[in-house]
Amino acid sequence: MSEYCRITPLDGEGEFAAYIARPEGTPRAAIIVIQEIFGVNAGIRDKCDSLAREGYLALAPDLFWRLEPGIELDPDVPEQFQRALELMGRFDQDQGVMDLEATIRHAREAEGCTKVGVVGYCLGGRLAFMVAARTDADASVGYYAVGIDNLLREKHAIARPLMLHIAGNDGFVDEATQRIMHEGLDDHPRVVLHDYPGEDHGFATQFGARRSEQAARLADERTAAFFAEHLA
Repeated sequence: MSEYCRITPLDGEGEFAAYIARPEGTPRAAIIVIQEIFGVNAGIRDKCDSLAREGYLALAPDLFWRLEPGIELDPDVPEQFQRALELMGRFDQDQGVMDLEATIRHAREAEGCTKVGVVGYCLGGRLAFMVAARTDADASVGYYAVGIDNLLREKHAIARPLMLHIAGNDGFVDEATQRIMHEGLDDHPRVVLHDYPGEDHGFATQFGARRSEQAARLADERTAAFFAEHLA
């Protein structure tokens, strides 16, 4: 069953929407699905629905609600891709993490889920790293996260498990940046990195031209095992 719920941000000013997919019966745990720069579109909602079929309560908050609430964009349409980049340039990531913290609290307090994980893609992958460093989420996963080299100063605050999936041929994360990620995180006791040689940014999208089926399935299998271990 799926629906939308309303969540109050930490500052108490206004409300934002979150797509919520419920499993049959009692949830195993909750997982927050963090959007790409394209909003809570059909692909993000489908990821929530898939997690619900696996027994999780899945929520995808509208992080662009202060800019353009409810926006949904298609990355395969050039004009919409450019619109997404413009929104990302205006997006306050620190505020976004606080909205994710509010969503984590909602999952625990309003939905009764003791364990809460997060999984994010692209921009959401970066935010997943920030959530791991700044909140009490029980486990975090980031797919093709951007700009992690600029966040390594926060790695010492990561106290709970974090998994990052790295696209080897990522047009937004070059080889030098990938090396910096490995150098900075390979010895971290709570972080695991997985590389996907030859894969481009967006390889695990649910729909569209960017999806690379074999790599997406492998990454998703690793994510499922990770959450099964750390959200039990």
